[in-house]
Amino acid sequence: MGLLRGVARTAVVAGTATAVSNRVSRRQAGRWAAQEDEQAAQQQAYADQAAYQQQLAAQQQLAQQQAYQQQVAQQQAAAPAGQPMDAKLTQLKTLADLKASGVLTDAEFEQQKAAILAG
Repeated sequence: MGLLRGVARTAVVAGTATAVSNRVSRRQAGRWAAQEDEQAAQQQAYADQAAYQQQLAAQQQLAQQQAYQQQVAQQQAAAPAGQPMDAKLTQLKTLADLKASGVLTDAEFEQQKAAILAG
């Protein structure tokens, strides 16, 4: 009878220890999953913010280019017929300033320069 009681007690203790161990493992796995989800959400938020800033920068650059094109069109319309070379030089200087400030790329600069010299 004493041997049976000892075996039964050992089985109960081992079963309880296994149950507690499994519960602890599940809780820990749940915590890790929650941390991973939180990190993924933060990374997505950073990526969304970076994409928004890139889009905003592109819109600003487009607005600057459009303003430049309007300025060139106004200068061409306002240029007196007797001084076409002075008007072209003024436009080329403005164009060079825009390129130096980073508003225009090299290709855009060359395209606008050719248009000014041809006109």
